[in-house]
Amino acid sequence: MDMKTDNWLSTAARPVGLIIRQKDPNNLEMPFDRLHEFITPSELFYIRSHFPAPNLDPLAYRLSITGAVRNELSLSYSDIRAMPSRTCVATLECAGNSRVFLAPPAPGAQWELGAVGNAEWTGVPFSALLEIAGLDDDVCDLVLEGADRGVPKEEPRPPGPISYARSIPRSLAMEPDVLLAYQMNGEDLMPDHGYPLRAIVPGNYGMSSVKWVTKIVAATQPFQGYWQTSDYAFWDDSEGIPVRRPLAEMKLKSQIARPRVYERLRPGRPYTIFGAAWAGNTDITEIWISLDGGASWVQGDFVDPISRHTWRRWKYDWTTPTQPGGYTLLARATGADGRPQPERHNPNFGSYVIDHPLPIEVFVTGS
Repeated sequence: MDMKTDNWLSTAARPVGLIIRQKDPNNLEMPFDRLHEFITPSELFYIRSHFPAPNLDPLAYRLSITGAVRNELSLSYSDIRAMPSRTCVATLECAGNSRVFLAPPAPGAQWELGAVGNAEWTGVPFSALLEIAGLDDDVCDLVLEGADRGVPKEEPRPPGPISYARSIPRSLAMEPDVLLAYQMNGEDLMPDHGYPLRAIVPGNYGMSSVKWVTKIVAATQPFQGYWQTSDYAFWDDSEGIPVRRPLAEMKLKSQIARPRVYERLRPGRPYTIFGAAWAGNTDITEIWISLDGGASWVQGDFVDPISRHTWRRWKYDWTTPTQPGGYTLLARATGADGRPQPERHNPNFGSYVIDHPLPIEVFVTGS
């Protein structure tokens, strides 16, 4: 797969920096109209932090694996770097990406389109460490705890400071591309991206890919931590009685990168609409674009081949209308099972999982 800039994008504007959504801690997003390459440059990859980034000395760093294991481990950074590595490409998306499109407005960081990115990750397969530790037969969850610590701003608040922690099921932890990664795009992780070690859980929303991992606990009961139940959770009413469940798998989604919101276009001119689509554990097989606010749809073309857990960039060659005025563009992807994105946001997800087609309003001005 070609990870270099495509020739037909060579004249497009180049990336210039991240958009600040929150400072202290850093929460920054990529200007999504700067989407060009299959691999997101590290300096443009979005940053989601719950607390300030910890300053971890790689010489003093230790990763512990405890709980229901036969062999408790305490590994140094050099121990981990000496183990056989694996590299995978995976798209990560913040579960609150596109929150600014919700109506009425929802609390939380007002992400627009750029809390998503596609990167190459290198590290040790999680399964290799678990095999050395030797999981007990009744282990169901692996809890990953980061070194970042504080008091969450969202209610209900815990009684004191806590570390950021999430769990993943045992079956998922054994997947070959679930990594404890120390490199991003061929270079050591930057501090805001989890240096010296972070989890990468392809197919799940970004909150599963815990940064600054220092502790792994093998649990025999489902984990009930703050970011597993109070936050990053949803109401599942599929069986009649609503039950609180943790968010996990990314939903099918597509976004328009260009034109950008409120861009002014000249009438009757060629214009390539460009964007990307991604999903958790399904393949993206079709992309459809509406030029009239959803009244009709035309099929676009993919730039990238199918590759599980990575986005597929797409394009549609358009001739802008000759009639000046406002126009609403939409994009809608279809998965391998034939199901398209939903028409509207599911309120059971609260301010998360904004996976419906997002309106990009543009203006065609006089010649």
